[in-house]
Amino acid sequence: MESLVTTEWLANELGASDLRVVDATWFMPEPGGRDAAAEYEKAHIPAAVFMDLGELRDSTSTLPMMMPPAEKFASRMQSLGLGDGSRIVLYDDAPLKTSARAWFMLKAFGAHDVAILDGGLAKWKAEERELSSGKETLRHRHFTVWEDRKDLRDLEQMKANVDSGAEQVVDARSAARFTGEEPDPRPATHAGHIPGSRNLPISAILNEDGTYKDRQAIKAAFEGAGIDTTKPIVTTCGSGVTASVLAFGLHLIGNKAALYDGSWSEWGADRTTPKAMGAA
Repeated sequence: MESLVTTEWLANELGASDLRVVDATWFMPEPGGRDAAAEYEKAHIPAAVFMDLGELRDSTSTLPMMMPPAEKFASRMQSLGLGDGSRIVLYDDAPLKTSARAWFMLKAFGAHDVAILDGGLAKWKAEERELSSGKETLRHRHFTVWEDRKDLRDLEQMKANVDSGAEQVVDARSAARFTGEEPDPRPATHAGHIPGSRNLPISAILNEDGTYKDRQAIKAAFEGAGIDTTKPIVTTCGSGVTASVLAFGLHLIGNKAALYDGSWSEWGADRTTPKAMGAA
C-alpha cells in the first residue's frame, strides 16, 4: 500500500478483511469550535473508527500535544481494532490536516502499513461517495508496540542544534507567527521563531482542494524555503500537529524527517531559549 492513497483506491478496497479506516480529525479547542467526535458520528466513511487525537497525548505533560506513553498508545489502538497485520488508512476533515499527526504517531510506535487518504473526507464527500453515521465498533486486536523515538527531538536537543546547525529546522506556522508580527495565541509565550529555522506553512505543499501536491512541487516548496531536502531536517510548529504534515510531505519525497514534539508551545514559553524575530 502506498503512503498516500486516492479516494478511488479506498472505495475499491472497502470491505477487505485487513483494512482499517480511521477518522483522525481534530480541531484546536476553542469556545464554540467544531466538535470532531460529533461530526464523525454524523457522517464518516463506512467502517471508519474515530481516533481522538485530543486524548491521545501525554496527559502528564503541561504541553498540549506531546506523544503519549507507548502503553497508552497501544491500548487505544487495540480498542479501535487496529492491530498487527492491519492496513491502516487515515483521513481527516480538518484545516490542520491532522491525519498526518496520526500517521506520525503510528509509524513511531511500530505500525508498518499506514497511509493517508489524499483529500480526506472533503474529497470523499465532493465525489458523493457512500457515508455512514453513528459509531463503528471493531473487535479488539493486539497491537505490538515498538517504540522508536529516534525521530523525535526534545528541548535540549533543539538548543544544541541552534549552536551546531547539524539539522535544518523548518517551521510550519504561518508567516506572521514565524516572524513575530502576530503574537502567539498561548499565554506567556514569546513571539518569533527558533534561530536559524526556516518557514514553510503547510499550504505550500497542498493543493487548493486539500490534496497533496506532486512530489516535484513538494520538493520545490521546501527548496524555495531554503531547505536542502537531501540533508537532515527537523519539523516544528505550534504544538507538533502541522509539523507532522511537513514530515509527511518530506516522507513522500524520500526524506525521513524528525519532529520537535514540544514545538513553539515549549520553546516560546521557555525563558532559557533564544528567540529570533523577523524573516529567516
